[in-house]
Amino acid sequence: MKPLKIGLVFDDSLDKPDGVQQYILAIGAWLSAQGHEVHYLVGRTTRSDIRNIHSLSRNVSVRFNGNRLSMPLPTSRAALRRLLETEKFDVLHVQVPYSPFLAKRIISLAPSSTGIIGTFHILPNSKLATIGNYMLALWLKRSLKRFDALLSVSAAAADFAKRVYGISTTVLPNVVDYDRFHGASVLKKYDNNTPTILFIGRLVPRKGCLVLLEAVDNLLHSGLYKDVPEFRVVIGGKGSLEQQLKRYVRQHGLEEFVEFTGFVNEEEKPGLYAAANIAVFPSLGGESFGIVLLEAMASGNAAVLAGNNPGYASVLAPKPELLFDPRHPEQLAQKLWELLTNEAQRQELAAWGAAYAAGFDTALVGRQLLETYKQALHYRRNLP
Repeated sequence: MKPLKIGLVFDDSLDKPDGVQQYILAIGAWLSAQGHEVHYLVGRTTRSDIRNIHSLSRNVSVRFNGNRLSMPLPTSRAALRRLLETEKFDVLHVQVPYSPFLAKRIISLAPSSTGIIGTFHILPNSKLATIGNYMLALWLKRSLKRFDALLSVSAAAADFAKRVYGISTTVLPNVVDYDRFHGASVLKKYDNNTPTILFIGRLVPRKGCLVLLEAVDNLLHSGLYKDVPEFRVVIGGKGSLEQQLKRYVRQHGLEEFVEFTGFVNEEEKPGLYAAANIAVFPSLGGESFGIVLLEAMASGNAAVLAGNNPGYASVLAPKPELLFDPRHPEQLAQKLWELLTNEAQRQELAAWGAAYAAGFDTALVGRQLLETYKQALHYRRNLP
């Protein structure tokens, strides 16, 4: 089959390093490496380091589902029509849910010969977010009939698609660039024998960093744990809770154990994961998958612990014992103590995680996605 021209459609910006953006860029890079021509049809984006990027709207910043994201304002139908007529995409791959003001208009203007694929990424973390999606589902109902295939990044996202949108989807998981993380060298400043507990994520309530600090305080000061070995906690990220978290560290005498690195860029991230012996992701909810879990596991060095929410639970289904209730920091404290005092167990879990994460490599998932594209095109171009 000849190389395809593919448009990856996303209402938000590509300026942020969040999960959906990582998915789009990873899939896009892999498809390009296979010889396909990939374009990014997105909301307002300032990046200039990506080829074939089309910044198509003005966006406004909103808070939704525990995240800060940007929503497109109504986009010119004439401009979108010109783009589609000029580029003549074989496939449009839309990230779902999507906005009526950008992606929905692209779908409605796409010629009948273009295959349209959708991937569900979201899992609401509140009743308000769920109600909002019920309303959005009604608005998008007609355009959803235009899709040739609908996918979900996890069983949790598939359940959401069925429950809220009334749509059955195929689970095709999120991806990790396995080699980038598995072959990383430890950042020099952490290259010693001190066990390292790592958190990487936004410092916002939903991501649960405070739960980790409460667990560390419990581990050190509750009197329940004897012979706690030396360790350090590295917190990578920025967000609205940063000052509150630093104040908690000071007030609970954790300064000698906890280090805040600030924002972690994509170049530093593999080396930071490689430095971790235990990676902790105590998210309270709203996770449709858990790409950070796979990145940490791919390093081959870290045992992973995660908050028991549907998205993370779907990733860790083979090892549910690695989950904990993030509403109870003492559960996390117990698991941390067990891993800090049992190096053999840490190494065993790290080895399992490395092997497991390899199954989510971009190349493996990408080949399945490409087959979905081809099936959609076969259907579209054999229509009567």
